[in-house]
Amino acid sequence: MKFLRYGYITGPVIGALWMIVAGFTIAVAMSFATGQAFRPNLLLSLVWGALLWPATMRAAGIAGPALAALLLVGATLIGVGPLIVGAGTSTVTAVICGLLLAAGTIWPVRLMLQDMPPGALTRHIFEHAVIRFLTGTGYVIFTAIVAIPFYVMVMTSLKNQQQLVQNPLDFSIDLSRGLDLFSSYVELFAQFNFGSYLWTSTYVSVLTVLITLLFSVPGAYAVARLRFSGRTAFSRSILLIYMVPMIVLALPIYIAFSMLGLRNTIFGIIVIYPVTTIPVALYMLQGYFRGLPAEVEEAGLMDGLTRLRVIWKITLPLSLPALASVSLYVFMIAWNEFLLAFMLLDDPSKFTLTRGVAMLNSSEIPRQHLMAGAVIATVPIMVLFLGLEKFMTRGLTAGAVKG
Repeated sequence: MKFLRYGYITGPVIGALWMIVAGFTIAVAMSFATGQAFRPNLLLSLVWGALLWPATMRAAGIAGPALAALLLVGATLIGVGPLIVGAGTSTVTAVICGLLLAAGTIWPVRLMLQDMPPGALTRHIFEHAVIRFLTGTGYVIFTAIVAIPFYVMVMTSLKNQQQLVQNPLDFSIDLSRGLDLFSSYVELFAQFNFGSYLWTSTYVSVLTVLITLLFSVPGAYAVARLRFSGRTAFSRSILLIYMVPMIVLALPIYIAFSMLGLRNTIFGIIVIYPVTTIPVALYMLQGYFRGLPAEVEEAGLMDGLTRLRVIWKITLPLSLPALASVSLYVFMIAWNEFLLAFMLLDDPSKFTLTRGVAMLNSSEIPRQHLMAGAVIATVPIMVLFLGLEKFMTRGLTAGAVKG
């Protein structure tokens, strides 16, 4: 490894490897976005990537990166760049591809190899360059894994049947259609009763959160604060229900609900969902409650408060981050649950959103409607998660550290 600890070796190696990563990523992105054929050239990617280091050095100032960007755009246009543009691709598209390639390689390589001298490197500089490269590669791969399926889902939902039949692998968007792009979404609400499914999933999930908190808060507090026979065994066995796969419990639940007349009812769904969420909520909250200072609660008891009032006025206000994270987590479980809804609901007027999306998976229903339904089921929970992520992270971290 010692021979790698020289700038004139490490710089070109990292530049070449990053060009391959960026080239594959941009080729995939351009292919999906335009419907044209883009593919990376491995050999030319290595050559161009190795040449990036001298162009991106701090000593090169602005002139080096600017010249490298122009050369990459020009090489892409004439077909000798890291990316090979398919026949029939317009000049504008090829220029955009070259600019994206320049932006996705020159600036990142400049950050990875900043302050790297040509000669011998210290261990600190070498390791930092390698860590930056591995971190950047990880971000790119993770983003591609997450973004590509979602992009395909959204773009497919904006197609019409004729476009899907003509070219099912073209995921570009035809802006000339105007508002007709959203015809699949309009038809879902007008013809497939998706407004009802959305409302059913919303209030079922909210009720699941409320019922879960109603049982898990006192249960977790009792495990964390009170002393009773079997306390330790109960604390350690809370998550035992998750050791049994839900598919194993599906048949007994189906039989029991059929005998009780709860199958094909929203009430039955509201009854069974908290059964799957209360154990994990108990487990998360007991760790947080153990971390709260007991002296504060004891002071409230000495002032004449009852145990219930201590919980209401002292413990719960201090536990808001944990309650927010548990509520969000439980809401996500209830919103995305499919197996129980699929097994217990047969009446389309009572379907949850996931059950409604599954109904669209039929050869008689156009594929764009299925993708539109998947988008409708995904976007609300994604927005909710991103908006409340800080509360969830804070609650989970506090419970893990203090528990």
